[in-house]
Amino acid sequence: MPDDILSVYAASQPDKPAVIEDRPDGTVTAWTYAELEERANRIANLLLSAGGGPGVKVGWCGPNSPHLVAVISAIRKVGAVSVPLNYRLAPDEAVYIVGNSDAEILCADAEYAPLFAELRPRLGKVRRMIAFGGPAPDGMLGDADIAAASPEAPAGPEGDGEDGMGMGGSMIYTSGTTGRPKGALRTAGPDPETTGALMNLLGYRPDDVYILTGPLYHSGPSAFMGAAMLFGQTVLTQRKFDAEDWLRLVDTYRVSSTFSAPAPMRMVCALPPEVKNRYDRSSMRIMIGNAAPWSMELKKQYLKDFPAESLFEVYGSTELGVDTVLLPADQLRKPGSCGQPAPGIELVLLDADGREVTGTGPEHPGEVFVRSKTMFETYYKNDAGYQASAGPREGFHTVGDIAYRDDEGYLYICDRKSDMIISGGMNIYPAEIEAALEQHPGIYEAAVFAIPSREWGEAVHATVVRSAGSAVTDAEVTAFAREHLAGYKIPRSVTFAAELPRTGSGKVLKRDLKAPFWEGRASRVG
Repeated sequence: MPDDILSVYAASQPDKPAVIEDRPDGTVTAWTYAELEERANRIANLLLSAGGGPGVKVGWCGPNSPHLVAVISAIRKVGAVSVPLNYRLAPDEAVYIVGNSDAEILCADAEYAPLFAELRPRLGKVRRMIAFGGPAPDGMLGDADIAAASPEAPAGPEGDGEDGMGMGGSMIYTSGTTGRPKGALRTAGPDPETTGALMNLLGYRPDDVYILTGPLYHSGPSAFMGAAMLFGQTVLTQRKFDAEDWLRLVDTYRVSSTFSAPAPMRMVCALPPEVKNRYDRSSMRIMIGNAAPWSMELKKQYLKDFPAESLFEVYGSTELGVDTVLLPADQLRKPGSCGQPAPGIELVLLDADGREVTGTGPEHPGEVFVRSKTMFETYYKNDAGYQASAGPREGFHTVGDIAYRDDEGYLYICDRKSDMIISGGMNIYPAEIEAALEQHPGIYEAAVFAIPSREWGEAVHATVVRSAGSAVTDAEVTAFAREHLAGYKIPRSVTFAAELPRTGSGKVLKRDLKAPFWEGRASRVG
C-alpha cells in the first residue's frame, strides 16, 4: 500500500509551509510539511492506542485550525472513518449524530471539549475523547498525551504498515426529510482518476496557496483542502471568518485558490472600496463558488474585485460530489447555469415516469440523477433512505434537484423536489425544524420553507398555526427554536395562519406558501 500523501510530501518537501494560521492579533502558527507530519503521526498513534484503526468511526469537532488539519490527517493515516461534527450543533443534535454514527473516539477543539465532557454519559459507544489545541477537561486525553505519542508514521494493525492503513473513509451527516440527519458514508478516499481530472480542469498547481473560506465540517471546503494537499500546496486556516482579515491573508500570503459559499464573498465584496483597496487581490487564480447558487449580482461584484479568469462555479452535494462545472468564460454568458458535467460524471434528467428528458429550456425540466466513482456508498444504518435516492437506472442517484438544459447542454437548477433549504451554504431540512417547533404548547403546527435572502441566498421562514387559545408571538417562536436547534436553523422570519393549505391527501402545499415570497423569480432556489 502506498505511503500516506502527507508522508510523501514530508519526505520530498519537508521545509515547505503546509498549514498556517495567522490570527488578527498577530499570533501565527505555521507548520512545515515535516512538522505537520510529525503532529499527525503523534495523533494517529494516540488514536491507535485508544482503539482507533481501520473502519473505526472517529468523530471530530472544532473551528478551522492547524490542529484540526492534523487530526483529520491522523484519522486518514490509521484508516478510520472520519465523522465531522458541526460545532454549531445543539447538544441533542450532537448526541444523536455521535450515537447514530457509532463513533468510538471523539476529538474536540479545546474550546468545545467541555461540551462533550458534559455530554459524556449520553455518548453511546464513545470510549475515549481527545482534546486538542488547549487545556483538556478531566477524563480526556490532551495535548500532553499527543506530545508523548510516537512521531513515527503509524504501523498497520499487524505492525507491517500495510493492513488497512489506506485513505480511510468519511461519514458526513446531511439532514433528512424525516427530521433526522443521515450519514453519507464513503469507506474509501476519493477516486484518483476522477479527482485528478477535475483538478486539472480547474488548473490546480503545486505552488498554489489555498485558504479555507468555510468550515472543515462542510464537505466542500474539506474536499478542496484535501485536493490542495494532494498537490502539496500551502493551506491557510481562519478560525473565524472575517471579511477584511480574509483579504489581509490573501494579500500577505498571495493566496491563489479557495472554495466559497455565496455569503462570505458577499461580505468581502460589500466592504467599502477604501478597505478593499488596501489589499492586493491579484493572486487569486481559482475561486470555486458553490454550496448554494451564486447570484448574477454577486458574480458581477466579485469580478469587479478579483481577476475575471478566476471564477468557477460547481454544482454538487455531500452525497454525489462535484457534478457540474461552469468555467470562467461562461460566468456572464450563461446566467443562472451551473455548467456542464464534470469529468467522469454521468448525468441525466428524468421525468416523473423515469423517462429521460431530451427537450431543452425551462419547459422541459427533469430530476437530476448522477452516476460516478465519487458518489457515496449508502446512508449509514438507513438503507431505505439510500434506496429512495436511487433512480430507475442502475447506479444513478439523486438528491432531489430539478433542472433543465439549454441547447448547448448547460444545466440550470430550477427547483428542489425535496424541501431542503440552503442558507449560507448550510443544508437545512424543514422537517427537523417543524418537529422542534411543534413541541411548543402554543404551536399547533408549522410549515418551514425557504424564502429568498440577498445575504444568504435562502433564509428559513416558518408559517405557524397557533394552538387554540394561544397568543404565541414570532419572538417567542424564534426564542423556542433557539433552545432546541443550531443557530443557522432558526427561522429568520415567522408568519401566522389560521390553517395550512393542503392537497386532497392532506399534504401541506408548501409551494402555495412559498409563492408570494418568490413571485417574479424564474427559479425557486436562492
